[in-house]
Amino acid sequence: MKKTKKTTDNSQIKELKNQLTDLDSKWKRALADYQNLQKRTESERKNFIRFANATLIEKTLDIIDDLERAAKHLKNDGINMIVKQLNDLLIEEGVKEILADGQVFDPEKMECIEITSGKKDIVSRVTQKGYTIGEMVLRPTKVEVGSGTKEKTNNIN
Repeated sequence: MKKTKKTTDNSQIKELKNQLTDLDSKWKRALADYQNLQKRTESERKNFIRFANATLIEKTLDIIDDLERAAKHLKNDGINMIVKQLNDLLIEEGVKEILADGQVFDPEKMECIEITSGKKDIVSRVTQKGYTIGEMVLRPTKVEVGSGTKEKTNNIN
């Protein structure tokens, strides 16, 4: 009788240990899933905010262009100050100008509006600034690109 009871006790202990190990494993998996969910939710929230900001910034780029043109012609200190503040705000929000003048034409970040004389596939003139926020292009840079000939070839518009 003692042997049977001891065997039963040992098998119950072994079964309880297996259940404990199983529950511990499930708990750790659930905790890891929860932590992954938290990270994913935070990432999605940041992407949503970034997208909302990008949409608003994209809508203001034409206004900033107009102010820059006005500042260039009027040479007014007040307008210059506003343009500087807006450009500082863009930088603060992670917006960067796409540098294109003299660069190899990049169709992912640039839009060719005219082919001109000059070095082949090299941007000869920027007609409208382009901007990125992170890896996303807010607005492509509008450029004129060299054709590799000495004379103007054709208009793309």
